Amino acid sequence: MEHQPSGPPQAAATDENAARALRVQILATEHWSLLATRSLSWNEAFARASMFLSLLSGAIVALALVAQATSFGEGFVLFALTILPVVLFVGLATFVRLLEINNEDYVWVKGMNRLRAAYLETDPSLERYFVTGTSEAPESIFQTFGSQPGVPGALQAGNFHGFVTTPSTIAFVDATLAAALAAIVAVLLTQAMAPTALVGVATFFVVGGALVYFGYRNQVMAHITHPLDQEGSQ
Repeated sequence: MEHQPSGPPQAAATDENAARALRVQILATEHWSLLATRSLSWNEAFARASMFLSLLSGAIVALALVAQATSFGEGFVLFALTILPVVLFVGLATFVRLLEINNEDYVWVKGMNRLRAAYLETDPSLERYFVTGTSEAPESIFQTFGSQPGVPGALQAGNFHGFVTTPSTIAFVDATLAAALAAIVAVLLTQAMAPTALVGVATFFVVGGALVYFGYRNQVMAHITHPLDQEGSQ
């Protein structure tokens, strides 16, 4: 006994097209959700950096006024030892949070690349219209970030790019703050300028190097251990 089709071919094709349209709609909704979340992350990054730099500017103005009033006497030293550690703490917290935001941004970009791959599964002919990445490979992630090695005018994904990012800029300011604080303590203890300068320089390089290493390890470990990376590598 022959099997009878459940409906005309047109109905089956209509159901398939409807399912495909629903799939694309769901993917597009998720895509816009990730895009909005990425925008919120960057807004927070700019707000955090601006808040810290505003606090630093206010502290410098306050130090200048106290220095003028006390002629760089003991009152200035005590005031500096009170306010600079607070500013430095805010700077370090800002640095760590900016690293976390960068890690979150990496996840959002990887997720959007995965969604574009799903778009291409639905309609492979769309591939030539995408200027961003469509896979989870590192070069595809760099492509979405606008960092395409070998393309003139594009941001190069070299080892030195990390030194021009927002977290690195904040790390440089934090290291300078730590150096100034250490120099003030050295002046208070030794009452001499020569060792004070050496203490400041050494503190700057030690703190700066520690923050760079911490930032590098944080980025590497976040990208390796994130569940999205583990799933994509299977």
